[in-house]
Amino acid sequence: MKVTKAVIPAAGLGTRVLPATKAMPKEMLTIVDKPAIQYIVEEAVNSGITDILIITNRGKGIIEDHFDRAPELEDRLIASGKNDVYDEIVSISKLANIYFVRQKETKGLGHAVNCARSFVGNEPFAVLYGDDVIIGDDPACGQLIRAYEKYGKAAVGIKAVPEDQIFKYSSLKVDHLEDNLYSCTDMIEKPKTKEAVLSLFSILGRCVLTPDIFDILDNTPPGAGGEIQLTDAMRTLAQSVGIIGVDYTGKRYDMGDKLGTLQATVEIALRNPKLGEPFRNYLKGIVADL
Repeated sequence: MKVTKAVIPAAGLGTRVLPATKAMPKEMLTIVDKPAIQYIVEEAVNSGITDILIITNRGKGIIEDHFDRAPELEDRLIASGKNDVYDEIVSISKLANIYFVRQKETKGLGHAVNCARSFVGNEPFAVLYGDDVIIGDDPACGQLIRAYEKYGKAAVGIKAVPEDQIFKYSSLKVDHLEDNLYSCTDMIEKPKTKEAVLSLFSILGRCVLTPDIFDILDNTPPGAGGEIQLTDAMRTLAQSVGIIGVDYTGKRYDMGDKLGTLQATVEIALRNPKLGEPFRNYLKGIVADL
């Protein structure tokens, strides 16, 4: 079955980037001239996704406003002859069929994904983490969808992380299949000891899941941090039928981290066709004085 639906969990509190996120969702932090979540939505659309559910919570209505029409602003742009900007603003509301649901209690990523059950139905679906912006010529979500279509199994986006940081992530048991694809048969969320580490591969930012994940989530007890972890549910799936790990191409930026937001701004600005060259010259001047 073709993957046309995606879920973007965006209900986190963004505590790692306070105070910026005291009154503004971290998903709306700007990278050059667009909020982070727009990059994620565009990645999904460029991967063939037509219907997107964004999971929010209290205080995140600004995300809904961003993907809605803005008649007063649009009229002002037309009256000012700013037709190019008008076209760009209107196009945001036409990227995909975008829906919203609130996660009324922040009980973890697994709980958030389970809120999408009625939206997903009996179809495979992509999950794009709201913290992670991935920039590349080949959309990361699309790479996972192709792996799902080839093997008929759920797929997860994986990257090797530094050994001293694996304890902050998940650790996967993998066997190489071909190219950048791996068979994953076990995983653990935030391993507590070196002996518990299965490999340095971790799930970072993207999944394509089959609908049976919902019944598994219903029976998944709270895990790390007292929350219902999506990784724990995916572990059940990996141990029973296996999951495909995709070491995707593209650069990942952690928008829930202050350094990650700075890196995203600098590196994406350097690729901008209008701002890239003057910004590069500016940075050269700054670096010369360091």
